Amino acid sequence: MSEELVAGRYRLLEPLGRGAMSAVWEADDLELARRVAVKTLAPSADRQRFEREAHAVAALSHENIVALYDYGESEGRPFMVLECLQGGSLEDRLGTGQPLPDDETRRIAGDVAAGLAHAHERGLVHRDLKPANILFDAEGRAKIADFGIARMRGTGTLTETGTVLGTASYLSPEQATGAVAGPASDVYSFGVILFRLLTGRLPFTAKNAMELVRMHREDAPPPVDELRSDAPADLAALAAAALAKDPAARPADGAALLVALGGQQLEPATQIIVPPPRRGRFPLFAAIAAVVLLLAGGAVALALTHRDRGGTTQTVPTLDLPTVKPTTHTATPTTPATTEPTTAPQTTTAPTTITTPSTTTHPPTTTAPVTTAPPPPTTTAPATSTVATTTDTTPVTTEPATTTAETTTTTP
Repeated sequence: MSEELVAGRYRLLEPLGRGAMSAVWEADDLELARRVAVKTLAPSADRQRFEREAHAVAALSHENIVALYDYGESEGRPFMVLECLQGGSLEDRLGTGQPLPDDETRRIAGDVAAGLAHAHERGLVHRDLKPANILFDAEGRAKIADFGIARMRGTGTLTETGTVLGTASYLSPEQATGAVAGPASDVYSFGVILFRLLTGRLPFTAKNAMELVRMHREDAPPPVDELRSDAPADLAALAAAALAKDPAARPADGAALLVALGGQQLEPATQIIVPPPRRGRFPLFAAIAAVVLLLAGGAVALALTHRDRGGTTQTVPTLDLPTVKPTTHTATPTTPATTEPTTAPQTTTAPTTITTPSTTTHPPTTTAPVTTAPPPPTTTAPATSTVATTTDTTPVTTEPATTTAETTTTTP
């Protein structure tokens, strides 16, 4: 592999980091004209681990996880092309030994928790979460990097049970005993990072890695407020919960961390709330409408009865019925027709006025009066319909729920 050009496309510029397993270079993508990071495998490194990292990152797509652009082999050695992040690492920011500002701590913790939630949801456990593997983009967004020893659900592991794998200062108690790491193991490492963000120091320090491993297994971490009394209480409590020795006593995964930080709910945040029914309102409307219709029908029947008995047409004022429909419209009143006296049967004058009130909330109960006018001295008109004339066949139609109509038949 050339030190200048990889796969005929990526021109190496300067090293960003180098270790026993791999080297990372800042490079130019000549085809897409963009800056990238090229990670190359060291000659004596574990090729299987390198390939597992590529597969792990390729399975993820999240703004808080470093993106994988390309993977391949050049001159017999594998390489991967990653998103280039030039904002440095969290380890760089913690190098002063002082706690970070609380607002910055909260933002970084939220970014890391969101990245873990995405990975855990897809069955991937990082197993080596530490400040050196948290990088920042140009906008200051934190992103999780280096999934080299990540464990994917449904696949084998790189090591057998009983092997300690990870960085000693951030190692969970179950990893320290060689047990299988799960999402709660990443939560423990998150707790160590949060403890350091809040206090500027690690919860455990020792002269050698084996002593550190023992302390993570057996010793209780000091409370955050003993080292810094003004630390935000909620963040201090979250750090303590994440550092519990028993995995079952910690927040279960990245999603649970987000809930604790107030950044996301496990259930959808939007819920459809159905208001309780208003008891009595609609039954009241129905009862009133039924009573009104019965009274109106009775009034019309009584009028017809009196007309048939006396040979004259009676005057029956109809009811002014309230509407139960919420819609609003205005109807143009119909101009009453004028009847000229002739020797032929007379035409009934039917003035009809349609009035629709805009909104009725609680319609009153209406009592329908029935008035019978005394018969005039002479009786000439034959029995006619109360809403249709004897010579004009066009009926006048009224709707009981919206019409106020008064029909009078006048006999000269």
